[in-house]
Amino acid sequence: MGLARRAVPYAAYLRIYEPLAAFPEPERAHWKVYVAAGAQRVAQDELRQSLADLIPVPPMPIPVHESGDAFVAVVDGVTHICPWRTRLRAWLALEELIGQLPTPMLDAVLPPVVRQAAVADYERWRTGNPDARPWIRTAIWYVPVRWFTLFDDAERTFEPGGGDLPAERGETDAPSGGEEKQPAAPVVRYRTAMVEARRRVARALRVLRDTLEEGPLVDGLVDLGRWLEEFHPRSLVELDYGGLVHAIPQARLAADRSAALVAEGLAALRDGDGVRANEAYAQLTDHWRSIRELQYAS
Repeated sequence: MGLARRAVPYAAYLRIYEPLAAFPEPERAHWKVYVAAGAQRVAQDELRQSLADLIPVPPMPIPVHESGDAFVAVVDGVTHICPWRTRLRAWLALEELIGQLPTPMLDAVLPPVVRQAAVADYERWRTGNPDARPWIRTAIWYVPVRWFTLFDDAERTFEPGGGDLPAERGETDAPSGGEEKQPAAPVVRYRTAMVEARRRVARALRVLRDTLEEGPLVDGLVDLGRWLEEFHPRSLVELDYGGLVHAIPQARLAADRSAALVAEGLAALRDGDGVRANEAYAQLTDHWRSIRELQYAS
């Protein structure tokens, strides 16, 4: 299967879609033309391009130019835009990677000279763009628990996979003489209004601060809340399981009710029911721990 059609696992995404009117000119004009052209982009398109950039020697961890692509959502007649901002997100991902990998492993993946050039470029770019922020957050092999605080279970969409999609010739073992097919992947997605997402994260913070000590969970929610405040109040917030659906059996995806478990745990904490809260949290963490462990399977 070629890179152009290969499904690229295993990342989930938290996206902000801002109304078209929220973008200043000339960017708004760019997105109007983009939408009128009817471009339909999916997360796999961006990931395939990212992989293609790593093929050259030395690799290009940061795109030379910022992406002019975006995800588009039209809700109640209003067009919303979620810019990819691939270049900015690549710089941010590189910062995170440098802090996580041992130096010998990092040197093998990205030579020091490549990293140093990327860091220098980012510092220069950041000087002229101090308020820049990504519209998309990414998590590999899991969905952070704090993301689920933004959504209600009723806002969940599940679409089973299994329908055929046309594949490029040579990508399957199907006999010649007919159009080659590959199965469509399932979809798990949540979407809510920005005002609801902000209200829920604020309510979750109140509950956690009243019942728990300060720690990573609270810090993560504070960071998430600050990020939401960067965007237009009439934006949409979307959680997409993205490439994770390729790693999780469909029956398990269909039964996944992570947002409901988070809501149940917070409600139990608010009611002073520690046993019920622990049960919900244990069920949630066991579910996602078992998925994260798949990355180490041979």
